Amino acid sequence: MAFQRRRQKERRRIPWFSTATLVSGAAVVLLALLALVSFLGPPLIDHPPFPAPKIIGGSGDDSSESNLWESKLSRNYQGCSEPSSEFAAGSTTYSSRFLMIATNGGLNQQRTGIIDGVVVARILNATLVVPKLDQTSFWKDSSNFSDIFDVNWFIESLSKDVRIIKQLPRKSGKASLYPWTIRVPKKCTPRCYQNRVLPALLKKHVVQIKKFDYSLANKLEKDLQKLRCRVNYHALKFTGPILEMGNRLIERMKMKSKNFIALHLRFEADMLAFSGCYYGGGEKEIRELGAIRKRWKTLHTSNPEKERRHGKCPLTPEEVGLMLRALGYGSDVHLYTLTPLKALFPNLHSKESLASREELAPFSPFSSQMAALDFIVCDGSDAFVANNNGNMAKILAGRRRYFGHKTTIRPNAKKLYSVFQSRGNITWEEFASKVRSHQRGFMGEPNEVRPGRGEFHENPSPCICEISGVLQDEDDDDPEDARMHSRNRLLARN
Repeated sequence: MAFQRRRQKERRRIPWFSTATLVSGAAVVLLALLALVSFLGPPLIDHPPFPAPKIIGGSGDDSSESNLWESKLSRNYQGCSEPSSEFAAGSTTYSSRFLMIATNGGLNQQRTGIIDGVVVARILNATLVVPKLDQTSFWKDSSNFSDIFDVNWFIESLSKDVRIIKQLPRKSGKASLYPWTIRVPKKCTPRCYQNRVLPALLKKHVVQIKKFDYSLANKLEKDLQKLRCRVNYHALKFTGPILEMGNRLIERMKMKSKNFIALHLRFEADMLAFSGCYYGGGEKEIRELGAIRKRWKTLHTSNPEKERRHGKCPLTPEEVGLMLRALGYGSDVHLYTLTPLKALFPNLHSKESLASREELAPFSPFSSQMAALDFIVCDGSDAFVANNNGNMAKILAGRRRYFGHKTTIRPNAKKLYSVFQSRGNITWEEFASKVRSHQRGFMGEPNEVRPGRGEFHENPSPCICEISGVLQDEDDDDPEDARMHSRNRLLARN
């Protein structure tokens, strides 16, 4: 679909396009052009020539690259999700209790349900039946659990925590037990499950919880949080074919460049409608987004300009590109993303450009399996950037923290708003300086987020430990690194 542009007398604005094709962001990742079918790519504002990057150009010497491709402090932290001795010894599963969960949403939303389902089974001392994936919602994806995840590994790796079976016991080829269906409120606490679900479980023996996503409280006692981490970071392993294809995509990116960035951009109409944001599409944009908002009866009418000032609107693809250039990533950096950034970063790649149609054929009919490939490449990237705070962005941020605090850039949209507003009136050097200043604390460094803040899947602080005896002399670090180091240790103590 060709992207059209229209001119305004004073400045260019993002034209509004047909919203006939709407795609939910959980399944729209990175390169997927479906994420932009409802919009035309934002027109690039004319800029003076970009100065040579002062921090990194994509192929410079290693000493200059380390600031953006990795954190010097990450070597002092590691993932730690082992259970305490009391938790390991306290596992009791009653043979008369079976828990079933029905997940919903896209791949990463369902992932949260699978993780929490294991924890709920532990809380209820019940046997967990391998979770059912959502096959009826927007995506119409017929994939089963075993089509995406290694089910045998899932069962075996968690055997010391929770008993998991592939299906309910059967007699003479027929199910001997039938589930009692129940719903629980969002963020249900362990006591909530014991009060609401356990009585039904004791009476009916099999309970199925429907619409199971974010159905467990964010804050739990430490051993249950660590169980979440064991499920998320160790037990949920993609199937062999998906892993093989995903790793092949990473290898092909690495063949093109030593380091590469993965971008997850969400800019589809339904997401913008829910956020209450507008991007200069005039009356047509207001009318079409207003029609979409009617789907949510409880959605309040918001002030779009206020939402943007407060950092609640996603950055446009152009703004993300400008942020990365301002941080120091040069135009020769290779990105796994979508095409509207090509003017700023010409080395863009996607699944379709890295792999042949025949290679992708086994996965392309299934949105969740295609999303799994994107997940693998994002996880394997040297830097990950998202312009949103959706399920995939949160889960990947937490995973990258757990496995070495790999560079994960979260745009500080609230502070960047004023910088983007004034970028036509300041020099590039001033613009870049302000962007770098506002992005401190949003680059994936250890302890950027205080323990317990935000969603657990994004900030799994109980599962990240500081390694004693390996802290470097701060005099050997750059002044900014030393200040960040001191701040991190202070936060760790608090």
